[in-house]
Amino acid sequence: MIRNATAVWNGSGKEGSGHLTTQSTTLNQTQYSFNSRFAEGVGTNPEELVAAAHAGCFTMKLSFVLGGLGFTPETIKTKCEITLNDGAITLSHLIVEAKVPGINKEQFEAAVKDAEQNCPISKLYNTAISTEATLL
Repeated sequence: MIRNATAVWNGSGKEGSGHLTTQSTTLNQTQYSFNSRFAEGVGTNPEELVAAAHAGCFTMKLSFVLGGLGFTPETIKTKCEITLNDGAITLSHLIVEAKVPGINKEQFEAAVKDAEQNCPISKLYNTAISTEATLL
């Protein structure tokens, strides 16, 4: 399976702007710029998209891990915080809350660790990954 996205940039790094389009067109010429990346400008930015990718991938993987243990989650909500320092992503921090009937805390924490280490986006990163998990 191959998925794709396209970025177009016009102008200099600070004054220019660009747009992103994904294969599915969920992003369709979505704007990004220096201000949307490093200030509070309108549009998206690569770190926000990386956070969305990691949160989505981890959450789906956690659902599969829980299913493999015989549990069906009612809900899993994950927020991902990406830290950018000195031109490098240095941390992807996952904050997960889940409602999983019948599971105990130890089983849940083990499932979270499995998903953290084995979701495809986690395997892609060359950075520290941490999780903070709450079983509701």
